[in-house]
Amino acid sequence: MGVSGDGAAIPATPGGAAARRRALTVILLTILINMIGVGLAWPILPKLVQSMGSGAVSEAAAAYAVIGTIYALAQFLFGPLIGMLSDRFGRRPVMLVSLAGLAADYVFAALAPNLVWLAFARLLGGILGATLPTANAYVTDISEPADRARIFGLIGAAFGLGFILGPLIGGVLGAIDIRLPFWAAAAMAAVNLVLAWAFLPESLAPQNRRTDLVAREANPLASLRKIGRFPALTPLLIALLITATAQRGLEATWVLYTEFRFGWTVRDAAFSLAFVGVMYVIVQGGLVGPVVRLVGDWRTVIAGFAISCVSLAFYGLADHGWMVYPLIAGYVLGNGLGAPALTALCSKSVDDDRQGQLQGTLQAVNALAIILGPLLASLVLAHVSAPDPVLAVPGLWFIAGAVAFIVSIGLALRARPATM
Repeated sequence: MGVSGDGAAIPATPGGAAARRRALTVILLTILINMIGVGLAWPILPKLVQSMGSGAVSEAAAAYAVIGTIYALAQFLFGPLIGMLSDRFGRRPVMLVSLAGLAADYVFAALAPNLVWLAFARLLGGILGATLPTANAYVTDISEPADRARIFGLIGAAFGLGFILGPLIGGVLGAIDIRLPFWAAAAMAAVNLVLAWAFLPESLAPQNRRTDLVAREANPLASLRKIGRFPALTPLLIALLITATAQRGLEATWVLYTEFRFGWTVRDAAFSLAFVGVMYVIVQGGLVGPVVRLVGDWRTVIAGFAISCVSLAFYGLADHGWMVYPLIAGYVLGNGLGAPALTALCSKSVDDDRQGQLQGTLQAVNALAIILGPLLASLVLAHVSAPDPVLAVPGLWFIAGAVAFIVSIGLALRARPATM
């Protein structure tokens, strides 16, 4: 059961179904507004980095790798701590602090006169930006295990809808002023903070909160080792890590890569990101639930990752911009089905009173992917976009991503119960 903002319980009974639906609606709205703000700033950030240097793609990619690593390290180091705090004090206060931190991050980025200030802004955002993992723990509190894949799919749909609106608005605003999208994102985060303060109830009942917090569990590596004691979970976490690494690298270099490969403007890249959002809404909002019910979590992961593998391989070979759109559709279909099912499998592998810790650990895994993915992908892009690369393969990162998904399929098959 959950608890409301005034401490009253949200009962896990038929009579509490309406309260749980209202709570789910509010958390989905919070994610939607948050992701609109993120979508506003995301396609512009590499261009802001580029504007602070010589303008060369190879130089901007290298600088962006450093800034992205700072952000990811902060998330990796603080993710488990944020998850533990939500297990102890509830999801609502952690969500509110995270939203306030995002607003501050965007303000600092909008004001940043140089790369050092911009790096500080991303450091702040990495420390406090635990919105999505906390939201995942929230919906775990108010949902039944059998329904979690569908609800994680709805979260993905809210995520995708935010990325329809955010990049479109950000592309238009960025054409006016490169810093304007960051001011708009800060305003969105502030609005979200007010809405969450007013309408977001607490989901974790006092009797379900942890009282045995151990300092060493806040160590992200220690947290990973502890969760790794569940044998069925370890290969799933590895699969999550390597697929997320491929995904985060793709995201981080998309704007600069499409400029280098296809000559796209920031508006062209923003429109393609909006199309990504459209596809995520279709796949995670409408397909995840029915597909999981039809074939199960395990088969959804395996089939989805196979589709993603093929799409990434063709990404690496594409040499015209128009080819990107059908490949986006295929990749999002595969990853949009596989990733929520994989997250649901992880959540079913731990006890209810450890869900916040699990989500913090999943954030740590994702943050580790954000360290590795943008760093490696940006260095790869810096190399292939240089005047005389040793490996003249522009789509090298995408081909490597296809290999990562093949490995993940093998891990999922290894972890699957023999009776499946």
